Amino acid sequence: MTYPIRIVGDQVVLREFTLDDVDDVLAIIGDDAVTTWLSFDSRDRAQAVAMIEGTIERAQQEPRTEFYLGATKLDDDSVIGFARIGISGVRAGKLGYAIAAREWGRGYARDAARTLVTYAFKELGLHRITAAIGPDNAASIAVVQHLGFAREGVLRDHVFTNGSWRDSVLFSVLDHEWSW
Repeated sequence: MTYPIRIVGDQVVLREFTLDDVDDVLAIIGDDAVTTWLSFDSRDRAQAVAMIEGTIERAQQEPRTEFYLGATKLDDDSVIGFARIGISGVRAGKLGYAIAAREWGRGYARDAARTLVTYAFKELGLHRITAAIGPDNAASIAVVQHLGFAREGVLRDHVFTNGSWRDSVLFSVLDHEWSW
């Protein structure tokens, strides 16, 4: 599909980032409560701008190898989170997502992940999608398990974040297993 992408879920809309999203994005990636669960440390405003600029640039590449989209509520265009699938290997993708801490517990992460994975299987023709999640991130593990991802194992010292190495639990789902 061509740039720009806009996908409507049950609770969220996934859309391309714009530079107008800097403050919303900074509220997510600059918040230690959120980044403690991610694969990178909290970022400052300049890093948030650079992240958005890179996302916009990569979205225009052909072929597109990253689908990094802002998540908004259905009735509000402010970014409350993001969902990303990076294409890796043959018809394979790596899923990641985050939601602003003030919006936790409302199902937005699950809907963003479900919406993007459905798009990846139906529109991009992917065969396999993985998610690597910190073993202490019970909420995110619950999201992928609810969506039908299977636990594959542990990636030891997978990411260096918040000053130390952290394992990740690897989950995956295959196209023929996806029932959403």
